[in-house]
Amino acid sequence: MRVNRCVRTWLLLCLAMTVLGASAPAPGTGPGPRAPVSPPTADPSVPALARAWPVGVRPFVVRGWEPPETAYSRGHRGVDLAAGPGAEVRAVASGRVSFAGRVAGRGAVSVELSDTGAPPLRTTYGPVRASVRKGAEVLAGQVLGTLETPDTHCGPTPCLHWGLLRGTAYLNPLSLLPPWLLGTGPSRLLPLDAPGTRP
Repeated sequence: MRVNRCVRTWLLLCLAMTVLGASAPAPGTGPGPRAPVSPPTADPSVPALARAWPVGVRPFVVRGWEPPETAYSRGHRGVDLAAGPGAEVRAVASGRVSFAGRVAGRGAVSVELSDTGAPPLRTTYGPVRASVRKGAEVLAGQVLGTLETPDTHCGPTPCLHWGLLRGTAYLNPLSLLPPWLLGTGPSRLLPLDAPGTRP
């Protein structure tokens, strides 16, 4: 009986860590265990059509979305995802590259997402050394380039700044991620005697 209680406790702890994403990030990619990502507030103008994170599997969110009060107020118009220099940066959904180049000495890539209305939703990624060109059609998960040596935007933690816009309006890019990518989907517990479980 005591063994079963220990096994149950261990399994519940493992499940909680999986649901919360509490595992150590790769060296140099985060300040500690991954913080759970809260589901973004539902935004009917943003379909959850992403099929991949832009970097990693479920990266540490160094800084989240902080919408400004007005168009010119302070805020954080995107999210910062921990990743080391040279990490592959991928398109989160299918679309067309609308920009690939440098802005104020910083590499950047923008992708207009397919079938997202007019004006279309546009994702932005930086600092990125682009491996795609303007006008290229890309699929979800396709590599757009590699993360450049970080600038001062993320402080001591290297990161990718990922943004989302419709026209000139900034939106929360996490809204593109369905629950299964955010790690907020339903979890299933298996009985201890289920096939494949170990005592």
